[in-house]
Amino acid sequence: MNDGPDIRANLDSVRLRVDRAARRSGRDPSEITLVAVTKTVPVHLIEEAIRLGVTDIGENRVQEARAKFGAIQETVRWHMVGRLQSNKVGHALKIFELIHSLDRLSLASELDRIAGASGRPARVLVQVNVSGEATKSGVSPGETLAFLKEVSAFEHLSVEGLMTIAPLVPAEDTRSCFRALRRIFEEAASAGFPRVRMSYLSMGMTNDFEVAVEEGSNMIRLGTAIFGPRPVP
Repeated sequence: MNDGPDIRANLDSVRLRVDRAARRSGRDPSEITLVAVTKTVPVHLIEEAIRLGVTDIGENRVQEARAKFGAIQETVRWHMVGRLQSNKVGHALKIFELIHSLDRLSLASELDRIAGASGRPARVLVQVNVSGEATKSGVSPGETLAFLKEVSAFEHLSVEGLMTIAPLVPAEDTRSCFRALRRIFEEAASAGFPRVRMSYLSMGMTNDFEVAVEEGSNMIRLGTAIFGPRPVP
């Protein structure tokens, strides 16, 4: 008897819900990238998800990602979706194609330094703490444009969008958070900073991804919706 998650059914459900949310807001569902967040998920389940069409994998911790990156042979895009410590930047840039959590100038400086030495720009999203929760990382909304201007001076950083984590509240109550980030995203897109382009609006998790899609997200980060609840330690 298999007591594990039914990943096929879960992915089918997620894709249908994304499709409906996109169409409700007059958008093309194919514009939305699904990042499967695999924190604590064993390799064999990640490989099953990849066989079922998942192309983007998100990890919260560099150390866990390093082990999985070495074990998984399939070609997928790796995303760093957790807070990145400056002393892990070297390892992170060897694994992740996109880092969602640039939140401070010291991290930007370290990313720029190591990316410069490797000869390949570091692709990043700036994390914005729209909710203002003390437990969440991120640049404050009012400081985001100034922060983007500062990091645009780093020659080896490619800023490709914004990310936020909404409060854990009923999904409809997250709408104002996502709408606020969309406004900042649009302002940043028209600012014309060098090495800054607003390609990705990364917002929406298992609890609220349909609202996020309705409000303009084109990159959602789902773990529980695909792999089921994480085991309690």
